[in-house]
Amino acid sequence: MPTPATAHRQPRVRLFSSDLDGTLLGNLEGSRRFKEAWEKLPADTRPTLIYNSGRLVDDMTQFVQREELPKPEFYIGGVGTQIFDTHAGVFLEEFNAHIGEGWVRDTVDSVTARTPGIRPQPPEFQHRFKSSWFLDNATIAQLQDLEARLAAAGLEVNVVYSSQRDLDVVPKRATKGGALTWLCERLGVPLAEVLVAGDTGNDSSMLRLPGIRGIVVDNAQPELLEATVDIPLYTARVVLADGVLDGLRHYGVLTTLPSAHETIIPRRQMAPSFRLLFTGTKLGTLNDDDKRLISTGYQHALVTLRKNITPIGFSACSLDDNPVTGTDVNYRSVWARDGSISVIYTLDLEADDIREAQKRTLETLLSAASPTGQIPANVRIADGHADYGGVGNICSIDSGLWVIIAVFNYVARTGDLEFLQKHAARLQVAMNWLSAHDSNSDGLLEIPEAGDWTDLFGRSYNVLYDEVLWYRANVCFGRLLEYLGDFDHATEYLRWSQHVRSRILDAFWPTTKAPNSPVNVNRFADRQFSLGDSQYLLAEITPFSFNWRCDVYGNILAFLMNLLDVDRARIAFRFMWGVGVNNPWPVSNLYPVVQSGDPDWRPYYTVNLLNLPNHYHNGGIWPFIGGLWVRFIHRLGFHEVALRELVQLAKLNRLGRQNEWEFNEWAHGTTGRPMGKAYQAWSAATFIKACHEVEADPKRLRTD
Repeated sequence: MPTPATAHRQPRVRLFSSDLDGTLLGNLEGSRRFKEAWEKLPADTRPTLIYNSGRLVDDMTQFVQREELPKPEFYIGGVGTQIFDTHAGVFLEEFNAHIGEGWVRDTVDSVTARTPGIRPQPPEFQHRFKSSWFLDNATIAQLQDLEARLAAAGLEVNVVYSSQRDLDVVPKRATKGGALTWLCERLGVPLAEVLVAGDTGNDSSMLRLPGIRGIVVDNAQPELLEATVDIPLYTARVVLADGVLDGLRHYGVLTTLPSAHETIIPRRQMAPSFRLLFTGTKLGTLNDDDKRLISTGYQHALVTLRKNITPIGFSACSLDDNPVTGTDVNYRSVWARDGSISVIYTLDLEADDIREAQKRTLETLLSAASPTGQIPANVRIADGHADYGGVGNICSIDSGLWVIIAVFNYVARTGDLEFLQKHAARLQVAMNWLSAHDSNSDGLLEIPEAGDWTDLFGRSYNVLYDEVLWYRANVCFGRLLEYLGDFDHATEYLRWSQHVRSRILDAFWPTTKAPNSPVNVNRFADRQFSLGDSQYLLAEITPFSFNWRCDVYGNILAFLMNLLDVDRARIAFRFMWGVGVNNPWPVSNLYPVVQSGDPDWRPYYTVNLLNLPNHYHNGGIWPFIGGLWVRFIHRLGFHEVALRELVQLAKLNRLGRQNEWEFNEWAHGTTGRPMGKAYQAWSAATFIKACHEVEADPKRLRTD
């Protein structure tokens, strides 16, 4: 990834053009934060604001009318086929004349309709200069064939494809970037004084304009990362409108950002379905006792984290506070998944000892990689022994996945390119090893039974949790190759990640609607899938069966790792909240639990009584997942709900088996009593990260 441009050496920003869906829209509270920050800028120095969207102008205006977004000076709608001047109240007809040459709508429709698998979008998405279609998971060859047929018909057009579904055919001069260029020339604003923001492939025509500055929000789809792989842009550290605000601050347009506490959507203003969902839930601002509880928990989380700092990285749990019995010796190790999670979610901390532990954790795991690229499940702290087999001598597939994701997060945050260059070859071999587990080249990994974090739980073949990590690992490795300047190679991984994402959404979110993909996959399961529509991503799929259970952890990760879109994440959240996965504490890892006699039951679930119903991986409550749950809710735009869940999580972490604030490994799913090891590193790490993301860390919490 090229080094982001620095704001202080460039001309001031005179014009800001932003996409809407997935950029300024998606989290209503975040959109309000953008509105508040923008309207506080002095009117005489505030940049000209343009909304540049695939939506038509009439559709875009609703967000201003509902006071969700500030009023812009111009709308560019229909993927660059409309320009509307809000002050004059008119469409710019001279722009229509500019783009109309070589455009014959009837011929465009006739040629495009002959594309196999294509379906027209509804009339409200169409107009005379925009022919819009659905074409799921289109290949490059399909798009090239369509472009060739349109050219052979004598048409001068652009084919704009985004989100692995939306296909727009527009006049040659009518893209988001083309329309913006025309408007800037009309306004006399040079591109060097323009800033743009986006999240999908159709935003690349803006971001690739010469001399322009750009913001890519953290939830950007890989298609946009691929299209801009070789140009210097600012990649925000946060998602949606908050990512835009982060970018505006980076470029010096803003100096301060609104607080999430100031832009809360009260229950009475929520959509009816969520207003009813939260009936009986205590909301409102935190009282002093709540604030003290969270602040105290944060300080104890730091203590817990430091209890896990060893000479070779983060241990899974405190060595000094957990007696060793039998196989418990495994806990006296640097674990790949535990260590990586501890690294990722403590990167906000600037303390030297924690930063050094992050680096040593990754060094230890990468240095112990096998010649074929397997990252060990763990490395013993006492003697450096690397364990590749884990429980039952089954390989740990997710070890390598987590390490690659952690390395990207570490390098992106610290800028430690020397570390990346040192381990680049090992990382490539690790990706090769992981890729070999997609033995049929369909985009999904085949996982051996109990071959991931649920190492005593019987999932296998295509497992949601692992596939989500596989998607993210491809994105992260592609971005690491950007840092190394290997743009062609980076593009391959970013492109493949798009295929992985579409396969996951097709396979794990069954629907009775027309199939999204023309590819024949999982045909055995079609009959079962046709019985109903899912409200979440399924836990597991094999060639011969499927598992309708809700992997709570996997669904949370899917959203936080930008695989699951906001609309489906809200559906999944409604289901999980409705069935009470956060009761008595946040949050059970699985719903419903597996009971004896169930087809999914395994006799070995009784080993050490670990996976009895509501135990351990079988519906146990995991505080580290609770930290992710809090962030999941906050990103959906329910800040007050997230704060309340953070209070509940703090109470759970305070319980302890011997002492208060043990940050235990897990708790019983019905009694809520702590059951696992004490002073667990990842329990502390995700609590710290949740406090930062919901602005409830001690620096921002103030008691009366």
